[in-house]
Amino acid sequence: MKALFKIFLLFFVSIAFYSCSKEDEIPVDIEINDFVWKAMNAYYLHQDQVPNLFDRRFLSQPELNNYLRGFENPNELFTSLLFDRPNTDSKSVLIEDYNSITQPNIRVSNTNGLEFGVIAEPGSTDKVLGYVHYILPNSNASTKSIARGDFFYGVNNVQLTRENYRGLLTNQTETLNLNMALFDGIKVVEDSISTSTIKIPKKVLLEKSGYTHEPVFMTKNFTVGSKKVGYLMYNNDFSSNYIKELNNTFLQFKNQGMNQLILDLRYNIGGGSLEATVNQLASMITGQFTNQPLLKKRWNTKAQPWFELHQPDSLITKFTSKIDNSTTINSLNLTDVYIVLNGSSSSVELLINSLKSYINVHIINNRTTNGNNTGSITLYNSIDYDSIGKSIQHTVAIQPMVVEFLNKDNQTYKDGFTPEYRICNQEDILNLGALGETSDPLLMGVLQLVNSNIPTPPIICNPNNFEFLYNSTTSQRIFDSGVIIKQDLPNTN
Repeated sequence: MKALFKIFLLFFVSIAFYSCSKEDEIPVDIEINDFVWKAMNAYYLHQDQVPNLFDRRFLSQPELNNYLRGFENPNELFTSLLFDRPNTDSKSVLIEDYNSITQPNIRVSNTNGLEFGVIAEPGSTDKVLGYVHYILPNSNASTKSIARGDFFYGVNNVQLTRENYRGLLTNQTETLNLNMALFDGIKVVEDSISTSTIKIPKKVLLEKSGYTHEPVFMTKNFTVGSKKVGYLMYNNDFSSNYIKELNNTFLQFKNQGMNQLILDLRYNIGGGSLEATVNQLASMITGQFTNQPLLKKRWNTKAQPWFELHQPDSLITKFTSKIDNSTTINSLNLTDVYIVLNGSSSSVELLINSLKSYINVHIINNRTTNGNNTGSITLYNSIDYDSIGKSIQHTVAIQPMVVEFLNKDNQTYKDGFTPEYRICNQEDILNLGALGETSDPLLMGVLQLVNSNIPTPPIICNPNNFEFLYNSTTSQRIFDSGVIIKQDLPNTN
């Protein structure tokens, strides 16, 4: 009798499971949309603020299926589920082909080494004037008679104008013969080389070639009173590509006894922002707080309780002493760091907020930062949204905002950071000085701040009212897609 009951029970459960599984089966035509909705429902930071993501929005799989069929493609569905876009959420993205998600490459380019800007020539409705922003080290331009602060009015004897300057200066032409100019802020005249009998127009021939950008653009040392100041200009992304070179630079600073640091990011291209590299850089700057909380992560109202119960350690990122669990981090044990920005950067904002619970972070910038205080994660169509075991029927993945970052003191930064020392959007092209030297007005101002904690009075920005048209450094900046985190996720299917 008991055996018969077991057989009956097994049969009943099998029938019930079969019926349930048939109803919950995902039709092929909406497989991608089903993945997008369920991943967003599980982990999107603002899940409880988007009605169509509410847990009880759909009472059955067939009801959800009907809703998902109302979208022509997954991106349309994904975009419809974002909260207050682009104001609150400008970072979440759907990726059509997850094979395109790769570690950023080492930065290479085909260049002559000239980084430049263009302004409208004063008094002219058509003519424009180029100026040298800086020269890339070990490039073709670095071997020529041209330097930061020089001007040029033409290319190959053709006057630069509003209509032609992009074509002449940014095309794929392998050589540029620049017609150099002298400029006093009002009048442009041809630069020339005088001999005893004739004036020869000054020209500089530049040739493009394959170029690998230096991991660390420049380092210098300064002594300001009793303070030994390390100066680091870093122009590349914040991926792991350059973290070991940065670590070597910090070793040099450490051996030289540097007790202050100026981190100059005004020409930084951004991008490649990873929580891990922010931690490593923060640990290089400090070092006296190893294994103490650097930052905290707060998930949505559904996921947060689960992580608190099952993975509480994953909610806290601690200062580290290693890179890739092997290379020892070279730390300066600083109490003050001076960070020069030109705009905003998600990774730098995370660095600032995380460090300010422990040390003095002095911000030098042209404006209040954006307040990008969230992190994203890559989710695939798999049982736990990891890349292992992902569906082979499509290549769609999503990178939604999933966490809010806080520091040790539970402070976040959605309103951004106001600079302690405000600089201009555009540098004074008539007084650029030399990078890494006290002739650079910006660096001199920061050194004054280091010396006395009182910055030099802000200069009047653009007193000549130049019309800035183009900047080759700005054009290389990578879209700020926010900070990417990694996290082992539970099976939520």
